Amino acid sequence: MTKEEFLTNSPEETEALGRHLGALLGPGAFLALHGDLGGGKTCFTRGVVQAVAPESAHLVASPTFAIMNHYPGRLPVYHFDFYRMATEDDIADLGFMDYLYGEGVCIVEWSERLESLLPADYLRVTFHYEGSERRRITIETRGACPEILLSCLLKRIRGDKISLT
Repeated sequence: MTKEEFLTNSPEETEALGRHLGALLGPGAFLALHGDLGGGKTCFTRGVVQAVAPESAHLVASPTFAIMNHYPGRLPVYHFDFYRMATEDDIADLGFMDYLYGEGVCIVEWSERLESLLPADYLRVTFHYEGSERRRITIETRGACPEILLSCLLKRIRGDKISLT
């Protein structure tokens, strides 16, 4: 497991980090997002969708009440929000596993609610408040493919406005 921390100073920088990562994602990619309400998870997701399914980026919103939003593009993006889900059984009953091993990209907010259902390979992205618009975003790898993704992300953002700690 590898862990890297990034500092963003605005919602635009949080989106940019997501966009950089999104440009590297392929079919079956899984992002497990953690953090408080308003922590930047949806901004980050909008950036990922800008890279993976740009024609759908304007549709990105927190799916708290819908549970899942689907964004069509070169790869479909399945954006889940399990804030309102009580148990893993509730999540499994939704048919979540059908999306998990599909041809799209899965992004799950409040993924701590499905720990035993997580795939073997994924990126865990945690959002921490550091000020009104500043966020410390920690990306941790789980599995071999995410190690490569994180390495490529680090190379990709050099020279951008996103600061590394």
